[in-house]
Order: sequence, then C-alpha cells, then structure tokens
Amino acid sequence: MGDGETPAYHGVLIYDGECPFCSAAASALRRVRGVGAIPWYDEPAQDFLAAQFEAVPFALVFVDSDEKRVYAGRAAANELCERAGLPVLIQDIVGENYESIADAIGTVVGRDRDVDPYHDTYPLAEAAKDRYPALSAGAKSMPLVASR
Repeated sequence: MGDGETPAYHGVLIYDGECPFCSAAASALRRVRGVGAIPWYDEPAQDFLAAQFEAVPFALVFVDSDEKRVYAGRAAANELCERAGLPVLIQDIVGENYESIADAIGTVVGRDRDVDPYHDTYPLAEAAKDRYPALSAGAKSMPLVASR
C-alpha cells in the first residue's frame, strides 16, 4: 500500500454523499466487515479516482484493496448487493436497472449532473494503490439511515 501504512478498511465505497437515498442505500453495507464509505466530494476520493481513472468519474465506486479491484457503476452496485447478502432478485433488479435508478434518484434529489458511464471491474491501478491509505483513512463506518 505505500509507506507501510495499514488501511483502516480493506474496502471503501465512494458514493454521492449529498444524496439522501445514496446514503441510505450505502447503510446496507453496515454488516459487511472491513468496509467503509467516503463521499465522492471528499478530497481523498477525488485524488483516488483521478489516480485510478485519469479522470474523476461521477459514479458509484467500490474499491477492494485485498482483491486489488475497483468496481464502478453497475458492477459496484452488483458487488455491494452481493456482499451485503441481499436477495438475488434485488441484485438482478439493481444490476439491470442501475442507470435508470440513478437517473430517477438524481431527478428526485435535484442533482444537477448525470452519473458517468463507468460500469466495469478494473484492476487497481499502480498510481491508485499509493492513494488507497488516504482513501481508507478518510472513510467512515457505513452511514446510518436517519430515522424519523
């Protein structure tokens, strides 16, 4: 990982922290050990994405440092559903409808940008490996769903 630092989490979810639905959906991962979350807008997330993709895609991204893989968009949603132990039906619905769900949520919450079309699994780039300790250190436990 770079200078011998031990990351706080082996997996980090980069998500739209300004979207209440996205924060609530991310809370499904609270039961997955070793996984934290960081909002897309935070500097460590921006630095990691730029190092991984040579751009800063606005997309759901899940990084697993143990597997040295980065899941983006539909692939991230599928991987997260599987790790959270959600039923296969839910996984299929999320996977097949990821873009329409993201667009609908964006409209409801008034997001002024579209989700970028990154939907694959990528090897963890060498440049991004060095940024992972800061990403992990900036991550928090999965967000709690606000209750009324």
